[in-house]
Amino acid sequence: MAVSEHAVSIPPPGLEGTLAVPAEPSGTVIFAHGSGSSRLSPRNRSVAAGLNNAGIATLLFDLLTGEEGADRRNVFDIPLLAERLTLAHDWLADNMPEALVSKPVGYFGASTGAAAALIAAAEKRDAVTAVVSRGGRPDMAEDALPRVAAPTLLIVGGNDYDVLALNRQAFKGLACEKELEIIPGATHLFEEPGALEAVTDKAAQWFKTHFATS
Repeated sequence: MAVSEHAVSIPPPGLEGTLAVPAEPSGTVIFAHGSGSSRLSPRNRSVAAGLNNAGIATLLFDLLTGEEGADRRNVFDIPLLAERLTLAHDWLADNMPEALVSKPVGYFGASTGAAAALIAAAEKRDAVTAVVSRGGRPDMAEDALPRVAAPTLLIVGGNDYDVLALNRQAFKGLACEKELEIIPGATHLFEEPGALEAVTDKAAQWFKTHFATS
C-alpha cells in the first residue's frame, strides 16, 4: 500500500516526528515509546508499518528533546510524557492532512509509554477512540485507569512474567471495554520469531474494529 511520509516538528519544544498516511486511512494512531527509546524504535516502526499496511495512519515522535532526554529523570517522568502525548494530539488536530480530518485517533504505548498513553487517554476521554499497550506498564498510570473511556487492549508476552503480573493487576483497574492478550512464549521485547508480527496483527484489528464503530 502506498504510504505518504511527512517529517514533522511539534512545538513549542520541537519534538521531531514522522507522520505516515496511507491511501484512504481509517484513522490515526499516535505512538508513545518507552523509556530510553525514540521515534526511531525499530519495534514501534515495525508495528507502525503494519498499521499503515492495514490502512491506518501513524504518528511516531520523540516525547523529549535531545537535551531533555539526557536527563534520566525526564525519561521516567510519566506525567510529563503524557503531557507531550496530549500536545502531539492537539498539534495533529490543528495540522492533519485532509485525508485525516474527522477520522478517529488512537494511542499505541510501549513499556512506560503505555502509562503515558493511558493517562493522556483519561485526560482526552472524548478524543481518543482506542488504546493498545505493548509490553506496557499500565500500573504506572494507576490513578488514571478508572477514568480511561477508550477501549483498551493490553498485549503482553507470556514469558514476560513480572510485566504480565503488573498488567493483570492494572487490568482490574480499567472500567472501559478491555482485553488482555498474552503472546505465548514471548518475552518483553517480543524478539521471538513471529511475536512482534502477532502484536501488530492484534493491534491493527483492535484499531480497525473500534475506528469503524466510532
